[in-house]
Amino acid sequence: MITYSNRYSELNAVFTPGKNISLPDVTIDIRFYPFTSSISFPTEDALTEAPSIGKIYENQSFEYPVFVPRGCRKSDQAILLLHGLNERSWNKYLTWAEYLCSHTGKPVILFPLAFHINRSPQSWSNPRSMQSLMNLRRKQNGDDRSISFANAALSERMSLHPLLFYTSGRQTFFDMEQLCINIRQGKHPLFTAGTDINIFAYSIGAFLAQVMLMTDPGGIFSDTKLFMFCGGSIFSSMVGISRSIMDKSAFDKLHKFYLTDFENTQNLARDKVFRSFYSMISPDRNQTEREDFFNQMGDRLLGISLKQDTVIPFEGVLQALGSDCTRKCISLEDFSFLYTHENPFPIGAHTNQTAVNDEFKNVFFQAAGFLA
Repeated sequence: MITYSNRYSELNAVFTPGKNISLPDVTIDIRFYPFTSSISFPTEDALTEAPSIGKIYENQSFEYPVFVPRGCRKSDQAILLLHGLNERSWNKYLTWAEYLCSHTGKPVILFPLAFHINRSPQSWSNPRSMQSLMNLRRKQNGDDRSISFANAALSERMSLHPLLFYTSGRQTFFDMEQLCINIRQGKHPLFTAGTDINIFAYSIGAFLAQVMLMTDPGGIFSDTKLFMFCGGSIFSSMVGISRSIMDKSAFDKLHKFYLTDFENTQNLARDKVFRSFYSMISPDRNQTEREDFFNQMGDRLLGISLKQDTVIPFEGVLQALGSDCTRKCISLEDFSFLYTHENPFPIGAHTNQTAVNDEFKNVFFQAAGFLA
């Protein structure tokens, strides 16, 4: 029997960024497509004085992988898979995308958020390159156990300029709008005009998807289904303190900025994107409008939250969607093994892999059934 942990290892052994491949044991290919962002924000240019802050050229032109049923030349269906915060590789998402592709028969697009995965310098993932920055943050913030080489780059960026959280998300928003418009208009080589686009969103990817659907530029997401896994919380209830995400000092500054200072920031366009993002900051902001929107999504919204998830807690999902919508659309589940938000399906001999395999299939069986 192929287990989750075995397949995780097999896929990561054959996956090479930028290289089209035919996956072993399944009738799925991975194809890469180029993308050039038409959006650039001036906040990046003004931050060259700090380590790991400045103009990131990798963020503008990059390639993204698509899991495609073998033999598919053109499709009229697509699933957009959105990842979590501070991800530096596609490693944990390969099994997710393969399952969704094989069980829905639809291409699955893995699109990187701005300054993530291959949209960031390789040095941000290199322990040796991040050592001096990690030491600096320890010197500045004391013996904080949440400081790590893995979160040093993001923590520094968020500490020095918390507005980057919004501007980076805004760039991703417009990139995905550009991608989806091209798909809808038949300008993408893999998709026909009028293609239906559904979304599987995890963690902060779900937050972005919520903002996208609330804004719905040009009506391109008016029929989109959204499945959220470990996501959907209002911003104020998120707790992004993690050695894999950001350290405590950075998160505290980020949290304070968006709850007290963001709405007074000068030179921000007060457009529909801003208003949708603003509505997702705390429960009291545009509460009636926000809850009405998610209620009106009806059977286009479904999700799974995890009981032991401390980064995106279920309480925050309740606050974002409202109790009625949450009760109808979101199930709160728990696993019999130790897991975290960042690693919901742990691999290794220390964990019961049969149980991990069963829970992985449980989650993605529901997701694939909804998105099919």
